[in-house]
Amino acid sequence: MPRLGDVRCMKFNPLYAVIGALVLGVVLLGTMLARPFGESAQVTGPASAPAQLAQAEAAKPAPAAPKDEKFVIKRILPIAGPIKYGEWHWDETDVPSGPLVITVDLDARVLSVFRGGYEIGATAVLLGFGETPTPLGVFPVKWKDADHHSSTYDNAPMPFTMNLTPDGVSIHGTTVEKGYASHGCVGVPNDFARKIFAITPVGTKVYITRGKMVGKGESLI
Repeated sequence: MPRLGDVRCMKFNPLYAVIGALVLGVVLLGTMLARPFGESAQVTGPASAPAQLAQAEAAKPAPAAPKDEKFVIKRILPIAGPIKYGEWHWDETDVPSGPLVITVDLDARVLSVFRGGYEIGATAVLLGFGETPTPLGVFPVKWKDADHHSSTYDNAPMPFTMNLTPDGVSIHGTTVEKGYASHGCVGVPNDFARKIFAITPVGTKVYITRGKMVGKGESLI
């Protein structure tokens, strides 16, 4: 038995070398078979120039739809200061024919009439209050009645009614004074109601908004 520290020299044995080579080959073959078929390292390079261009085009915002000139505001009535209760303005001198649009701003408490983009009328209005507010939205005039009376509120007169909703919200004539309110309708002075009733066909759109500001050169719709 060799002692600790003895140095022994071993003679080279060809049989051991052959056996070692076979064992190494088997180990390498097993490693290769253990990988899933077709697995290989993939290197993803930068996108080609056409692909980058397509991505950039897709990221661009869609162009804005062209304005319909029939609804672009071309004139605002020259009214000094806020319109007072009971006050109204009307001027259609030299205004060409065109589609009619009616707007109501609940914050300003003002109704405006535009023909072909020209403001021809404006008035202070009464609005709904409490449990019967005036609704927001876009409403076509459904029907008209020059001598209408309320079927809900004690047969109250509603001259020059232009109905907007199935539950009775309408634009109609009334006494427009501070401290009064409606049950959801848009009340306008009687003389103004007569004028707007005469020129407004059934189907005319009424835009009721809260605080929306549009100026000359901007579209009403």
